[in-house]
Amino acid sequence: MTSSPLPTHEQVIATTRHWLEKAVIGLNLCPFAKAVHVKGQVRCVVSAARDELDLLDDLERELLMLREALPEEVDTTLLIHPWVLTNFDDFVRFLDLVEVVLQTRRLHGVLQVASFHPAYVFADSAPDDITNCTNRSPFPTLHLLREASLDRAVAAFPEAAAIYQRNLQTLRELGADGWRELGVGAPSDGQE
Repeated sequence: MTSSPLPTHEQVIATTRHWLEKAVIGLNLCPFAKAVHVKGQVRCVVSAARDELDLLDDLERELLMLREALPEEVDTTLLIHPWVLTNFDDFVRFLDLVEVVLQTRRLHGVLQVASFHPAYVFADSAPDDITNCTNRSPFPTLHLLREASLDRAVAAFPEAAAIYQRNLQTLRELGADGWRELGVGAPSDGQE
């Protein structure tokens, strides 16, 4: 059995941007994403990490970089890590370490981290539930966000609390076939 060649960093970024444009923005899963994307304020970084410690180093470096960057230049960062935490259960456990980094660097209230994974499954969902796709990305990804930017976006969006429920409805209406047609990964891709 031959394994497929590893994607290049450029391929990882291109695939992730395609997902961002077709699924996140195209389906309006995040009504705040389009504005920062069209302004070029979304930083995509591919981690070369092959283990959790190296990924933690990359995470810390990117969190500190985002904290120091001007929001007009970099408002949010997608830290994509295709070669580590490919198993969803390992990924979920790692999120506890993400919280430790935010705490030790005193970044709570300044930055937050959202999580996306090819095999994302909400705790109360079956693995094949189409609504899991709201958090399914082509590669394991940590989304680093500025709290201030998020607060401004939520204030500008009068029904921010309804986003989650609207997303679930959008995906139910789209269905698995519709998701596949987006070309961003099958609803159950990457499940381990």
